[in-house]
Amino acid sequence: MSQPSSALNEHAAIKDSHSEEYGPIKGSLSAGRIAMIWLAANLVVTTLLTGTLFVPGVSWQLALTLILAGTAIGTVVLVIVGNMGTRTGLSTMSLTKGAFGLRGSFLTTTANVVILMGWCWVQAILAGVTINFLVEQYTGYSNPILFSILCQTFVVGLAILGHEGISKVEPWLALIILAIMIYIFAVVFNAYSITDLMALEVDAGLGWDASIVIDVVIATAISWTVLSAEFNRLAKSQKAGVIGSGLGYITSTVLSMSLGATAIAYIALEGNAINSFDPISIVTAFGAPFAIVIFLSVMATNTMVVYGMVASVVNITPSSKIKFLPTAVILGLVSIIGASWLAMLDLFTTFLTLVGTLFIPVFAIMIADYYIIKKGYYNKDILLGRGGRYWYQKGFNVCAIVVWLLGVLVSLWLTNSIQSPLGVTIPTFVFSFLAYLGWMLVTKKQSLKKVQSTHLASSILDNRGL
Repeated sequence: MSQPSSALNEHAAIKDSHSEEYGPIKGSLSAGRIAMIWLAANLVVTTLLTGTLFVPGVSWQLALTLILAGTAIGTVVLVIVGNMGTRTGLSTMSLTKGAFGLRGSFLTTTANVVILMGWCWVQAILAGVTINFLVEQYTGYSNPILFSILCQTFVVGLAILGHEGISKVEPWLALIILAIMIYIFAVVFNAYSITDLMALEVDAGLGWDASIVIDVVIATAISWTVLSAEFNRLAKSQKAGVIGSGLGYITSTVLSMSLGATAIAYIALEGNAINSFDPISIVTAFGAPFAIVIFLSVMATNTMVVYGMVASVVNITPSSKIKFLPTAVILGLVSIIGASWLAMLDLFTTFLTLVGTLFIPVFAIMIADYYIIKKGYYNKDILLGRGGRYWYQKGFNVCAIVVWLLGVLVSLWLTNSIQSPLGVTIPTFVFSFLAYLGWMLVTKKQSLKKVQSTHLASSILDNRGL
């Protein structure tokens, strides 16, 4: 569906005053298009292989229940942060300027780029290892580093197309991936019944329980929330963004993780060795179709991840000096080089824990600041380089930074010192949310009156007399 001419003119006017992909974007995509973007984004090998971690540590049926529950909880945070992007037109890391300050947001942006780069490497390596396995099977040639680099090189090429290119590519990849996933489910259920899967013996020695599983599932949603505003700001309305991202993320995550849990249960029932988070064992069981899923999912997801990194950097300063294309090339080259670090796969669970530890407090603070302290309104001062409403103390909101650090410490304490029946993510989020809210209310730094929310792209046009 093409944009109306008025929307095209408006977008063009905004781009005249900002570099490509810089500043607020006025979206035009429907709920269906947003849903398809999110569907393709999380129909991804890492999410699928995360599902293989749970079985047989817990029963197959409990794993599926916890996947659904954890995804629903995590989606609430993802959608709420994403809606901030739809309302303002800003990317996720640009929105952190509202709570953390114009300079404080440099800290969150740096953490975001590091995390997204890690995702690039993990997924590119998984795709490369899988492609290498297939090539070696048919030709005898083996070079996993080369294939990992080639996969990520292709991803960078897609990402340079920008958000418009991504929105065109993602829906088609989602349909292909869905079709292949349905085929794999059919293979499993033609061989075994649901009763067979439910009767699979649980191995308590693997160290999994309900609280740990749901923590990992929620952490997956948190890891995607760093990109939620980037893509939900492309929605034409709040309704389109909320419905599209909610349905797309829940559907893709539940399908991907459930497929992983089901695939590993199938391997166990077949009497084969269980190797969690190992694409090769699953490709061996299901053949080339599964390898296609892995490859296409990496193309879809890493394209979004590279674009998200670039958007974060381009929007870190309120000027047009940082251009989209050279930034994409530089970050793309780093992601390509890092794809050669095959040992990164062994660090995945540690990496996922790091994502949750760093960003659960960030999103709790953002939500409290925007929806309660600032009463759902960020004004155009958030686009400044210095001064204005979000300058705080020399560009830093000490309250947000201190609460963020305390939230990280709480997360580490819960992870390493005690076995919380509620897990780690929920208590950490609640602590960070209440601590920030309480501090800001006690120091009377909240907005005194509710102001009508205004899209920041509209504010720019108003200032230009358009």
